[in-house]
Amino acid sequence: QVQLVESGGGLVQAGGSLRLSCAASGRTFSRYAMGWFRQAPGKEREFVAVISWSGNTTYYSDSVKGRFTISRDNAKNTVYLQMNSLKPEDTAVYYCSARRTLYYFNYLSAEAYDYWGQGTQVTVSS
Repeated sequence: QVQLVESGGGLVQAGGSLRLSCAASGRTFSRYAMGWFRQAPGKEREFVAVISWSGNTTYYSDSVKGRFTISRDNAKNTVYLQMNSLKPEDTAVYYCSARRTLYYFNYLSAEAYDYWGQGTQVTVSS
């Protein structure tokens, strides 16, 4: 069982930056691929970024590529999402997710993940 707790959300002006953190419980964090999703009001949850168990492989949605960076610190059981050049359309609840795997999986699908955090609100004002 893994528990995920996100933090770092808030209100920021367009063009600003935020760093989200997701702290995971358990002793096997390094065996999990970690993802970030987001959900805006009235919209479906959408993939943002994923990082492999080792941190060597990352993927991003086209909408955030070049602006967001996902990283992890396995010694601290934490995954991060650095968000720069924020836009109003980035406004959403951001969720951290985990899947126990050392191999490739369908990371775009929310159904592929085993555990989820409670979410943290990010609001970008224009």
